[in-house]
Amino acid sequence: MSKKKAKVYYEGPLKGIFDTHAHLYDRRYIEKGVKIEELLSNASGSGVDKILIPGDNIEKSKVALDTAVRYNGTSGVSIWAAVGVHPHEASGYDKEAEQALMDLLNDRDRVRAIGEIGLDYYYDFSPRDVQRSVFERQLELAYEADIPFILHERDATGDCLEILKRAFKEGKLRKNPGVCHCCSMSVEAATELLKMGFFIGFDGPLTYNNNRKGVELCKACPSDRIVVETDSPYLTPEPNRGRTNEPAFVPFVVERIAEIREEAPQVIAKVTTENGLALYEL
Repeated sequence: MSKKKAKVYYEGPLKGIFDTHAHLYDRRYIEKGVKIEELLSNASGSGVDKILIPGDNIEKSKVALDTAVRYNGTSGVSIWAAVGVHPHEASGYDKEAEQALMDLLNDRDRVRAIGEIGLDYYYDFSPRDVQRSVFERQLELAYEADIPFILHERDATGDCLEILKRAFKEGKLRKNPGVCHCCSMSVEAATELLKMGFFIGFDGPLTYNNNRKGVELCKACPSDRIVVETDSPYLTPEPNRGRTNEPAFVPFVVERIAEIREEAPQVIAKVTTENGLALYEL
């Protein structure tokens, strides 16, 4: 039996990259015995010096914030967090969860967004009506707290846009509402988000063969709206597809964006980092 090839780490000139979405606390790392210090060392060695950790539910949001506080500056990497309830976890959202979420938002030094929130009709782990209700409520909280949010949308483009357009029309979206994380929308649908001020997040799937929709969106997206993500430990980009993802692999996404847009990788690295800082108002 042949041995599995080792992970490939980026060794090029790109520096100062911002991975705007990485679940450093995920159980996959814990099960494999991978320490956060190791992930941050790998990231730093690959030119990544900024990471934002999103929350999935209240418990993981607390862990995301604790991780950002505890490990900020490790290996020269600056870390921030987002807190929120993912559509998978919407059934557990209640008054107690909302109060806990509001309490977490008090730490604006490390908490820079609500998220990830939205709709996921692919898995339907929570009833769709509950997902919509919880999404709308967290949108209200983001507006009231004057903070951007991280949008998760899968197989729910129609309902998602309807909710967002209604909030936009009512004046309840900020000028910088947030980012469509790992955006898989068509160019036409994503254009509606761009009109409302959203950033668009690109991840590992952009490096996969035959991802025509992603390539079309990458070409069409204004340069000042693009951010890069890993969604670690998921959505691993080539050349490491099939392995556990980590922030150190985000330069491969940067290089793919540069290839698609026919620009220098150094330009894309600089622009996406500036956009990430603007997105999270850092």
